Amino acid sequence: MPLELFTVGDPIADTKAPSDVAIGERWSERRFRGRLVNPANRRKMTVIVVGTGLAGGSAAATLGEAGYKVKSFWYQDSPRRAHSVAAQGGINAAKNYRNDGDSVYRLFYETIKGGDFRSRENNVHRLAEVSVNIIDQCVAQGVPFAREYGGLLDNRSFGGTQVSRTFYARGQTGQQLLYGAYQALERQIAAGSVEQHARTEMLDLIVVDGRARGIVARDLVTGEISTHYADAVVLATGGYGNVFYLSTNAMGSNATAIWRAHKRGAYFANPCYTQIHPTCIPVKGDYQSKLTLMSESLRNDGRVWVPKERGDTRDPREIPEGERDYYLERIYPSFGNLVPRDIASRAAKNVCDEGRGVGPGGLGVYLDFADAIGRLGRPAVQAKYGNLFDMYAQITGEDPYATPMRIYPAVHYTMGGLWVDYDLQSTIPGMFVIGEANFSDHGANRLGASALMQGLADGYFVLPATITEYLADAPFDTVDDSHPAAGEALQNVQNSVQRMLDINGTRTPASFHRELGKLMWDMCGMERSEESLRKALDRIPEIRQEFWTNLKVTGDGQSFNQTLELAGRVADFIELAELMCVDALHRRESCGGHFRAESQTPDGEALRDDENFAYVAAWEWTPENEPPVLHKEDLEYEYVHLAQRSYK
Repeated sequence: MPLELFTVGDPIADTKAPSDVAIGERWSERRFRGRLVNPANRRKMTVIVVGTGLAGGSAAATLGEAGYKVKSFWYQDSPRRAHSVAAQGGINAAKNYRNDGDSVYRLFYETIKGGDFRSRENNVHRLAEVSVNIIDQCVAQGVPFAREYGGLLDNRSFGGTQVSRTFYARGQTGQQLLYGAYQALERQIAAGSVEQHARTEMLDLIVVDGRARGIVARDLVTGEISTHYADAVVLATGGYGNVFYLSTNAMGSNATAIWRAHKRGAYFANPCYTQIHPTCIPVKGDYQSKLTLMSESLRNDGRVWVPKERGDTRDPREIPEGERDYYLERIYPSFGNLVPRDIASRAAKNVCDEGRGVGPGGLGVYLDFADAIGRLGRPAVQAKYGNLFDMYAQITGEDPYATPMRIYPAVHYTMGGLWVDYDLQSTIPGMFVIGEANFSDHGANRLGASALMQGLADGYFVLPATITEYLADAPFDTVDDSHPAAGEALQNVQNSVQRMLDINGTRTPASFHRELGKLMWDMCGMERSEESLRKALDRIPEIRQEFWTNLKVTGDGQSFNQTLELAGRVADFIELAELMCVDALHRRESCGGHFRAESQTPDGEALRDDENFAYVAAWEWTPENEPPVLHKEDLEYEYVHLAQRSYK
């Protein structure tokens, strides 16, 4: 592809993972070789943690428990409102309680395969190792995991696997795990080791002599813009799925923290890798602002189907068995309804494109529990999924016990994020990135129940063990408001806020967000092509130009102003969307959730190009009007052989 949209820079590599020992020994060897900080010195060091989801909440609590002074920032009124609370189905761990063949190595292999061979072996193997500790940690905190009759922890299956390794608490797993992390965090707040900053949003990163030394933040209630300093900064601010406007993310979820850090020098990796979840309630109207997820766990017992004939609008209960197409079971007999998310989403789109979709607009497929209810009985199904069925009934007005659910794919998670090394440190020394905010573990597609696993692994076990290597070089020079870098960052935020207030145009931030989101979904969503991506790249600069000349922000900057909050986030989404499209355009292959129409097998499956694209794309920000710089991190596989994925 011509380089008019980007330039190619020097390669990048992760040098932190020990390469002189077997993969199963690398994490323990890294911890042993890493320098430590003694307890007396920890009390002298400050760490800023931005975000209080599973990754941020667990990290702040663990660092506080270790003796560091922690400053915790979140934009909600309570840490309990972090979007991790919305995760439903479960959390993976390779404990093999079911004795069905699971192991750390199997979880490692299936995660690499599920990510379509576009993730790092070292990071994924560590994640699989640490998974077995997470469950014990959470049980000790009182997380009420589901249990079998005899009292043992229960497991269920998720997509992309043939074993049962997913621990769950009905359909509220994220909520219960977040409450565990929240209690640990509140304990440290009460002990005085964690300083809390509620309703406060990070708007810039303070970089001094090449190191991350603090943040600029705005109090969302009073409008006050302030600076905060530390020896290290940890970003745990989640993903950027709301660039598509309609997604399963909370409406407040945004990319501002990681995008502003990117503009300060942190490389952004694989931004085009977004996950489309196959099990969402379909869109109902033009002015809908959010989509609702129905947990992937429902595919354990629910069967996915559409009518065999196009245009069949009969009540699903009136369609005979012989006139139904259980297409996942037909196309992928080995995995059936438990194929990975990207494959299930793509298959749903295909049958709807054929004219066999159901519901308004034909954008839906059935998820049917009639067989499960007949086999297990309604009480058993209700015990497993009752709150999810209740949610569906409240939103749609339909009884899923009596008639099949209707589902359709939607944006759910982002595998891209800020580039980090094995220590979870970004390209800015002193800035660490954990959870969904980094790119490190999922490749081109995330397996279900792995997000909660990664967030808690990073926060409870990985970051606290690796940040010591960096902090062992402390003490660093004192930084305060008198430092030129701090003053420049503060002024940058103040100018940006005032600029948005001064435009006084005619269009709301939400109108720009809606237009951008639809463009991204249509042109860079479930399926992309060179033609669609170039159309998007022609239109996005026009949207940005109109945004900065015709934006209407009511109110002022010295008070509670949600329109101003949204305007700043949409400005970042516009810039991020452009990079996403550049990344998608340059990657001329289909892999995982990134499906290029020009790159598919004869039977319509994703066709990778390992010879040319087996690398992480790490993008460097450049000044305005200059193309971004692509740095490639080659992916080397010692333990998993590259192969075309097959779930048939």
